[in-house]
Amino acid sequence: MTLTVERRAAVLGADELAALDARWRAANYLTAGQLYLLGNPLLTEPLRPEHIKPRLLGHWGTSPGLNLLHAHLNRVIRARDLDAMCVWGPGHGGPAVVAGTWLDGTWSEVYPDVPRDGAGMARLFRQFSFPGGVPSHVAPDVPGSIHEGGELGYSLAHAYGAALDNPGLLVACVIGDGEAETGPLAGSWHANKFLDPVHDGAVLPVLHLNGWKIANPAVLARLPEEELTQLLRGYGHDPLFVSGDRPELVHRELAGALDEAVERIGRLQRAARGGAAGGVRERPRWPVIVLRTPKGWTGPDEVDGLPVAGTWRSHQVPLDGVRENPRHLRQLETWLRSYRPEELFDELGRPRDAVLAQVPQGTRRLGSTPHANGGLLLRELPVPPLEAAAVKVARPGSTLHEPTQVLGTLLTELMRATAARRDFRLMGPDETASNRLDAVYEATGKEWESAVLEVDRHLEHGGRVMEVLSEHLCQGWLEGYLLTGRHGLFSCYEAFVHIVDSMANQHIKWLRSARRLPWRAPIASLNYLLTSHVWRQDHNGFSHQDPGFVDHVLNKSPEVVRVYLPPDANTLLACADHVLRSRDYVNVVVAGKQPCFDWLDLESARAHCARGAGIWEWAGTESAGTGREPDVVLACAGDVPTQETLAAAWLLRRELPGLSVRVVNVVDMARLLPAEEHPHGMSDGEYDALFTRDRPVIFAYHGYPWLIHRLTYRRAGHDQLHVRGYREEGTTTTPFDMVVRNDLDRYRLVMDVIDRVPGLAVRAAGVRQRMADVRFRHERWIREHGDDLPEVSGWRWDDGEGGGS
Repeated sequence: MTLTVERRAAVLGADELAALDARWRAANYLTAGQLYLLGNPLLTEPLRPEHIKPRLLGHWGTSPGLNLLHAHLNRVIRARDLDAMCVWGPGHGGPAVVAGTWLDGTWSEVYPDVPRDGAGMARLFRQFSFPGGVPSHVAPDVPGSIHEGGELGYSLAHAYGAALDNPGLLVACVIGDGEAETGPLAGSWHANKFLDPVHDGAVLPVLHLNGWKIANPAVLARLPEEELTQLLRGYGHDPLFVSGDRPELVHRELAGALDEAVERIGRLQRAARGGAAGGVRERPRWPVIVLRTPKGWTGPDEVDGLPVAGTWRSHQVPLDGVRENPRHLRQLETWLRSYRPEELFDELGRPRDAVLAQVPQGTRRLGSTPHANGGLLLRELPVPPLEAAAVKVARPGSTLHEPTQVLGTLLTELMRATAARRDFRLMGPDETASNRLDAVYEATGKEWESAVLEVDRHLEHGGRVMEVLSEHLCQGWLEGYLLTGRHGLFSCYEAFVHIVDSMANQHIKWLRSARRLPWRAPIASLNYLLTSHVWRQDHNGFSHQDPGFVDHVLNKSPEVVRVYLPPDANTLLACADHVLRSRDYVNVVVAGKQPCFDWLDLESARAHCARGAGIWEWAGTESAGTGREPDVVLACAGDVPTQETLAAAWLLRRELPGLSVRVVNVVDMARLLPAEEHPHGMSDGEYDALFTRDRPVIFAYHGYPWLIHRLTYRRAGHDQLHVRGYREEGTTTTPFDMVVRNDLDRYRLVMDVIDRVPGLAVRAAGVRQRMADVRFRHERWIREHGDDLPEVSGWRWDDGEGGGS
């Protein structure tokens, strides 16, 4: 059966219709009250200027439509005993969702000082967009929410993430017509091709068209209905349209559309899940509801002779001079009394029975669903023992492995361990195999609900690897998945994770705010694995060379963000073990996929990662127990910088055997910060013991060098710190030429030591000249041979005096 464009009116009894309308009017009254009222919440006396907030903040225009949907979702959830949640996409619908959760009782349960009565209503009104209160957008403060109202473009991706591996869950997703114009939202319509009707729940998009954004018309709202139908059908949906400005008719049509959508979803799921052969496996054509209502519906029709309701002028506060303008004050009172609050609330301000008649009970309420407080559902992740995946290291630098391939072995076992419970997923934009994680296909395939060709590999219904060439969609899926109580990992090319800078920023802000709410249970951390990184994008060139995501993340709330740069395979395993078990963080792990020297065995790797930064005594030449500080510190963070630093230490051991060199490796970037600025930061005493107070420090860093200076600028030895890193010098070239172009190579590091250690400039002038000569010879060699110098490509670490190759 294929749905057509239709308007199906539900058969509603008089009591049912009255209850829907009462619930809607009550929510509209509470919404307007939050925008305006500081006192007199039940209008027991005429409004006076002192009853009005001094600053009118918030948004009215989208709220009546959201209130309508909240009331009708209550009805269908209660009537059909649905396990459901809603993602509220319109950015400025905060007061409507707050009103809904106060009416269903959840707000008072999590905020006992805001009871569901007149005193609580007064407090509810005061706290909205008020100092010390709650934000104007839907935020972590709002029970039942997993989506920050300011995150325009991400609601539908969040909704699909919530539905994954939740087969009994219905996720309604309200999409504002302004939000629908964003690129991430446009891409998110394709998420239905990745929703498995057997193992996953269902998403019911509701496209809310009220015609206007802040001051401009909305594109989809101006499309003819036939064209909009073709667009939505092209996305793989069957649309149901509801429109109008007559409440009784809209109530009946919306109730009918929701009934039809829920019945359609049930039929599609039963067809896919039933039968001995596993059911029907054609990709379902899921319903979508298009709701057209006037912007600012039920608010003032005009203000000062200008039309307001049904226009962009109702977007924020329709009456903005209420304290100063008596006419506006009287108009506001008329507007508020038009909802007949005395019919909706008793003399104590409690909602009357008719208002609550269709509110679901317990955790069926939209405000109290545990899916929107996912930490309540979270289970410990059964991360397998690392020993099975770890590489054997007889001595540092004697073998090479691809770190992410080694990690892939661990993730494969993790996929197996979570096969029955289905609460771990790997997300990535078409890069799982490219990033050497393809061992996971031994345990699960890539989720795919569209056509499969004979040449395809690893595509399957119900696969738990999610690949789509949209970083926005991968991020949104993972956020929705984590916020509803599951675990995951997002693997991405380092340069292109910047596409989700804003999404990462918003999730970090969400976590920071949620941490301050005792009723929000901790969720699994959002874990990034950034690979195919800047130093090994020599083949793809300049466009693929950007290590700046670390800078972006470390600008954010210290209590939430963590950045790790493991230098080899075993340290990557140790970092992965930690971040996968962590809660309420955004963890960024940067690791290469190309063959890399194995420096540490597993136990040493665990200890080093636990420290976050430490001295590699085997790599340096300082004499233990002499009480003398080293002449120079070679510090490094990142796999390629670590290799170049160790090669520089090897050269110094051979060329300047009397020089005392300390090698320090940093895994946890936050360790460089002062302890008072980050939970992982070092005290000044710890930092000085590691880097010294006054000796030259040559720091080879994976990313932009000024980040290290920013993290350490208050340290005593900062004037002696010299950082080498990426300087935006990139092209298609050889691997070693990338470090030479950015002055991060081993020969440049040796020259830096000679330049900065007192007394070496003259004594080691010949060594410095030889280092410069190799760099010059390198340039001619690669242009002639197209590959790196044999002494570079064939180099191996040897801790013997003058050893190595």
